[in-house]
Amino acid sequence: MSNQVREKSVLLEKYARLLVNYCLEVKPSDKVYINSSYLAEPLLIEVAKKVYKAGGIPVFNIEIKGLGNALMEFAGEAQLGWVNPMKQYIMEHFDCYLNIRAPFEKGDDEKEPDQPEKFKLLQQAQQPINRIYFERIGNGSMRRCLCQYPTQAGADDAEMSLEEYENFVFGACQLFAEDPVAKWLEVRKIQQVYVDYLNKVEHVEYKGPNIDIHFSVKDRLWMNSDGRANMPSGEVFSAPIEDSVNGWAYFNYPTIYMGKDVKGVRLEVKDGEVINWEASQGQDILDKVFAIEGARHWGEVAIGTNYNIQRTTRNILFDEKIGGSIHMAVGQSYKQCGGKNESTVHWDMITDMKDGGQIIADGIKIYENGKFLI
Repeated sequence: MSNQVREKSVLLEKYARLLVNYCLEVKPSDKVYINSSYLAEPLLIEVAKKVYKAGGIPVFNIEIKGLGNALMEFAGEAQLGWVNPMKQYIMEHFDCYLNIRAPFEKGDDEKEPDQPEKFKLLQQAQQPINRIYFERIGNGSMRRCLCQYPTQAGADDAEMSLEEYENFVFGACQLFAEDPVAKWLEVRKIQQVYVDYLNKVEHVEYKGPNIDIHFSVKDRLWMNSDGRANMPSGEVFSAPIEDSVNGWAYFNYPTIYMGKDVKGVRLEVKDGEVINWEASQGQDILDKVFAIEGARHWGEVAIGTNYNIQRTTRNILFDEKIGGSIHMAVGQSYKQCGGKNESTVHWDMITDMKDGGQIIADGIKIYENGKFLI
């Protein structure tokens, strides 16, 4: 075995240990649903070992390239409307859900469906299961984690070589540290200070060269995203009072929606509603999204704190965590924060705060140039 292969094997063992023991905290008799593609096989084997060692029961759903296309091409209305009773049982009764993204092709995770009407039927049929999923992760009765296995498709999205992308993913997850769990516990401790402070705040302002927007978070909860629900993580987030958001924002980091690049987004907001929108690239995407019910209202406000991530990769799992950035999402709110907005859209948009950005909470400056001051 070469040193390079041996090193990757060690990193994948660390990754699996982090996912099973830290992110999901698998306990004896826990039933663990694990979804991925076969490209993630080396990590899946390590995850299975760790779940068994923890006393849990792993159940796998392994995606095969082309199955989704076959469904869209050949399935009829009745087949698209069928609800898998096994998946419903899993969402109702399993203790943990691990989703390991391992895309086959560039843009797989965000690709716009080729047959939108069929896709709509499929989505409508899955709504009851999705509702169960969101309710259970919201009330904490099911622990879930979303993560990434580095594939060539992911590297292509990020415009990196596969080796560069592997190093990026592993670095963002703190896997090069001797004890990644200790690193994430440190992140949890640091971010809890921010969350405790923000949870006493009513009024927040994001100000800087790219943004001048303010909103209320009175009685809303800020959450400490410390790598358990998402790996990697590194953010604190909340849901603003729906009609309290006012001002404008220019999101200078590129974003993506349904596989389409959107750049240079500028939004104007009045009483919680986006009233004007423009983009240097992807104006048609903005027009389409803001025609969807609930999409012109805000679902999330957040601050990225992962300084191991300093560039976009066309993957929101990483991009929204960029240290020294803030992001805001139009559409669906997080119920666990107290948010009430509902939409089929949840679209995160990111802007840099490292050059003159400030966050002011109840009149006190708590953040400047990409760093918290508290």
